[in-house]
Amino acid sequence: MMVHINAILQKGSAVHASLMRPSMNRNEGAEMIHQLRIYEIFEQSKAAFHDRFRDHAARIMKSYGFDIIAMWESKTDDRTEFVYLLAWPDEQAMLRAWGQFRADEEWKNIKKLTNTQHGDLVGVIEERTLVPTDYSRSIRRTKLDNK
Repeated sequence: MMVHINAILQKGSAVHASLMRPSMNRNEGAEMIHQLRIYEIFEQSKAAFHDRFRDHAARIMKSYGFDIIAMWESKTDDRTEFVYLLAWPDEQAMLRAWGQFRADEEWKNIKKLTNTQHGDLVGVIEERTLVPTDYSRSIRRTKLDNK
């Protein structure tokens, strides 16, 4: 199943309004990019996955500058998916933060422990870096983002 960002944005104004990117004026410097991540998760360990992501991964990611915009669960005929959207100032920041997160000793220990307790919590991982087109609407955050 392919998840299209346009389908996500059209789901509702609250989701749409929660995304942000600078204006398309090329003279204003580098534009923010987004990253769409899709994880195959398993029904038998779904609760453990959500506990780990909510209580550990998201917290550790935040310490490295991850800006998680929104998270969803999606279901197809043959799999359950955890989908989330991140905002980054640029590709270099994205790559640097992912390297730091993957090397984080606390994260490695949590992942090892939870995989030992529950088996692999994630199957196939898909990822897309989303770079705005020069004709894309500008999307900005709203007061819903005070969390």
